Amino acid sequence: MTTTMPFIHDNFLLYNITGRSLYHDVAARLPIVDFHNHIDPAMVAGNAPFQTIQDVWVSGDPYKHRAMRICGIPERLITGDAPAFEKFVAWAKCLTKTVGNPLFHWSCMELQTIFGIDELLTECNAADIWERANALLVTEAFRPQAILKKFGVELLCTSDDLADSLEHHRAIADQNVPFQCLPSLRGDSIIAVNQPTFPAWLPKITEQTGVDITDLATFKQAVETRLDFFVECGCLLADHSFDAGFRYVATDEATARNLLDNVLNGAALSSEQTVQLQSYLLLFLGQAYHHRRWRMQLHIGAFRYTSSRLRARVGGAGGFAAIGQTADIASLSWFLDDLDKTESLPKTILYTLNPADNAAFASLTGSFSEDGVVGKIQFGPAWWYNDHYLGITEQLTTLANYGLLSTAIGMTTDSRSIFSMTRHDYYRRILCNLVGNWVESGQLPNDDELLKNLIKDLSYNNIKYWLTNE
Repeated sequence: MTTTMPFIHDNFLLYNITGRSLYHDVAARLPIVDFHNHIDPAMVAGNAPFQTIQDVWVSGDPYKHRAMRICGIPERLITGDAPAFEKFVAWAKCLTKTVGNPLFHWSCMELQTIFGIDELLTECNAADIWERANALLVTEAFRPQAILKKFGVELLCTSDDLADSLEHHRAIADQNVPFQCLPSLRGDSIIAVNQPTFPAWLPKITEQTGVDITDLATFKQAVETRLDFFVECGCLLADHSFDAGFRYVATDEATARNLLDNVLNGAALSSEQTVQLQSYLLLFLGQAYHHRRWRMQLHIGAFRYTSSRLRARVGGAGGFAAIGQTADIASLSWFLDDLDKTESLPKTILYTLNPADNAAFASLTGSFSEDGVVGKIQFGPAWWYNDHYLGITEQLTTLANYGLLSTAIGMTTDSRSIFSMTRHDYYRRILCNLVGNWVESGQLPNDDELLKNLIKDLSYNNIKYWLTNE
């Protein structure tokens, strides 16, 4: 009888001897620092068992939802009111059609790593895998905190609005768990002055701070009060998403004051006025982050306003966004420079969704520096549509060519699912294989100390040091 090796095996994605050695001897054993994700802290704090594999693996995953829509699967079986098992079978029908997409690798890795399931999920075996996975999910070993421990997670930094209570982070801090779960600020609401959600968001900040927001001064006071609360809860990072390729213009306080007065009085701003006010607020926030020794993350290049029908039905993060235009590198440089000129530029991560920006972003890592600070500006890990074998390889090689690969801070999941911690393993395998290729093709010396230190740094050491040291 002939047996075949499982698709996900010990040497998956490791095509050379050096890469295999680096992975098994070094990378696979390192803890995980996941410095940007969208995991629900309430789920981690509550630590309740998951009901079904559909609930934890499919229902909250916009990547899967997008693939299912491309396959023509009815929305009722994606985000609609269909029973959980029917939705799971619909995903099973879709999975084999994702060949070449990272979803195929991720899904196979998750089933194997978490559930020990080596079979490829299909419509034919969906019922069997449903039963096997669900039988495990009700056990103590498959509760959220146990899964994070199994992955070797040391630190999770979630994404949290300025108005969030952070009660669940505080609850986790009081529990005896082997990892930290810290908030990080998702600051988009603070500068969303042109969005219909802004007027309803302001009273939440007033209620939490006791500051009556009537003008620019009181708005900044309320924001600073909430930032200090985030500090008390252990926050290390702030994050902003820019869908229009990033625009910045230097704006004085008097202009910003008048523009915010207009917003508070219910007047609409022109697109240019919006850029002015957002630029002023972003500069204010960058300075505030630096003062608190936070790290700043800038996610640039998504285009989220595609299908109005899907936006109305499933919300703004439903998996139907596209890659947007390239960044305005001049604007980005002006923003960083305005912070740098006043010695208030935080350590910063630049992410691009448009791979045409890779070289430009990598080159910016050498444009702003500070004595004694390693890798102050980071070309962030391959993000969203770039988080695949080719995208990760291109991010690493581009940074190596235009900056210093040795200072990079590794990978992050940017995911809503704790199962996505497998993406760290995915990254580490690709990294070790790439370095192994360089060694075996004669581009790097086969120096054991050099290679092992490089893998340790790019998988764990750099991000740990970058987050916790000045």
